Amino acid sequence: MVPADPGGGGLMRTDLLTEPVDGLTELLAVVDAFDRTLVNGLLRPQPAQAAALADLADALAAGPLAAGVAGAAEKAATGAAGEEHLMLLAAARGALLGAAHDALAAVVTAATGRTAGTHPAAAPAPAAPLNVLAAARSWLCDLARAGWQGIDHELVAGAAPVVSAMLPDPALRRLAVLLDGFAAELAASCPGAALERVPVRRWADLWARALLLTQPGALAEPPAVPVTGRLLPLGVDLQEHATAAQAQVHAVFEPADGGPSRLVRASVAVPKPDTVVGAGVWQLLRPQCALLAAAGEGRAMELTGMALTAAGDLHWQDELAVAGEPADPFATARVALAAAHAAVTPPLERHPARLAEPVFLVGYAVRPEDAVGPGAGADQEVGMHPENGVRFELAGHQLFVDTDRIPAAGPLTPAAVAASTACIGLLRWDAGRFVLQPLAVETTVKKKTVAVHAGGWAGGTADKLGVKAEKAATEAVAVLRERAGRLLRK
Repeated sequence: MVPADPGGGGLMRTDLLTEPVDGLTELLAVVDAFDRTLVNGLLRPQPAQAAALADLADALAAGPLAAGVAGAAEKAATGAAGEEHLMLLAAARGALLGAAHDALAAVVTAATGRTAGTHPAAAPAPAAPLNVLAAARSWLCDLARAGWQGIDHELVAGAAPVVSAMLPDPALRRLAVLLDGFAAELAASCPGAALERVPVRRWADLWARALLLTQPGALAEPPAVPVTGRLLPLGVDLQEHATAAQAQVHAVFEPADGGPSRLVRASVAVPKPDTVVGAGVWQLLRPQCALLAAAGEGRAMELTGMALTAAGDLHWQDELAVAGEPADPFATARVALAAAHAAVTPPLERHPARLAEPVFLVGYAVRPEDAVGPGAGADQEVGMHPENGVRFELAGHQLFVDTDRIPAAGPLTPAAVAASTACIGLLRWDAGRFVLQPLAVETTVKKKTVAVHAGGWAGGTADKLGVKAEKAATEAVAVLRERAGRLLRK
């Protein structure tokens, strides 16, 4: 076992995670105030909205956007903001959240002792129809003028033809999916005037990101290079929605040429019927990515010429990977995780919610989470502090464990986390503090150390609950296929 470091957290300085970050609270307060201006809309701004816009401009006064943002804020405060002004306000908001991300990422880098990556030049963006981007931009600006409490079905429906025009074009599909999902959320909340609670931060995030992606060239992606070497899975992060599911495998990649190891991710996403829940989602995901079976079985994979971006994302292709020798994720965490170089976050992805750093903790004491901690304004919407969670205490410093993120489609449970002695997890920033999302834990069962993984059923399971859920999913999918076939025959 690796000896504990000065922070008491195995391979992590947890003491650094509890220290306040200079200027962060004030920065997020400016973003929160701007986000609230979008609730009532910018068609007829009130004094409070004008003050929030002025504060946004002041926060950028020392940066290269200063003059443009100041002019845009003045125009918006009088209700005369055009598309170019709203674009500048979205860029200003993105710049502030990007600065917050960078400050928090620097804390994580110091706490983990990892080497941070460098930003490569982005690959040229594929040519995109300017008229379609302009149509999307126009719809998003209409939303900002109306505000979330001013939306109605007619306004929200304006996204439909734009999405339909984008979907056939692979270069625009990412933006199309974002707009489609955003419009669906808004449609489900119409009319806005009747909303009792507005997801202020979430909708502002979606609006600003979509607006920035309508800029020509913004859809450029990090360059990818072919790599060959060994992939050592650490854990699986499963995210499930009523109509979609995504599994993201976090791993350490060891290049065959002897270069430094790197933290990487491989993701697979599939649409799903809302009747498929729990362990049944693996039936949909498993055939799409052989890595899931390897992660579930605790095996390494040998990669040959697979594309890897500077952001740490593998463009997974099953034909470029073969299953390797058994590889215990906890052995990988103890031996290889600390030396792995961190991935680089692309410029437009820089946001505190984007932080998800694999870490390893050992030698902690488990404490109950007996009170809801203080939040940071609208951050409370994205992951409320559960009242019955746990905290890991290391050398007098406490780290909240977000057990709400543990998926139902695996054997890992909050009880197992509370009884654990070692943990592999993702370090995130949520509701004003660093939190840990468990991916796997070691616990003692009948005097034996046992590893329990959130993705333990990814490759299949003999567990009674898992087998039952998979059987139910098989039946649900069979019924849906039969109904779809009947409709097609008609």
